[in-house]
Amino acid sequence: MPKPNKHVFVCTQNRPEGHPRGSCASSGCAEVMNEFMNEIQNRNLFEQIALTNTGCMGPCMLGPSVLIYPDGVMYGRVSKADVKTIIDEHLLGNKPVTALQVPAEVW
Repeated sequence: MPKPNKHVFVCTQNRPEGHPRGSCASSGCAEVMNEFMNEIQNRNLFEQIALTNTGCMGPCMLGPSVLIYPDGVMYGRVSKADVKTIIDEHLLGNKPVTALQVPAEVW
């Protein structure tokens, strides 16, 4: 497998309901992860984009969280509808989606 250009990490942390930190699972991370998988498959981007689910990345209150490397860009409150924008603009176009980025004090 060739080295991908970008690596996408999607937080799939699942904590019990009522946990003070919350979790990305309760914010819809499964839909986001599935949409990334579907888009990568439908566009045949396997060699360009790696996709990994992760545990907690920190800003639980801003979940679902998505982290892009090697760029070191973190997105928060990502929805299924945002995935195509992230792929088109950032992963393929190399221009981070400013409106979805978490605040600088978070990441």
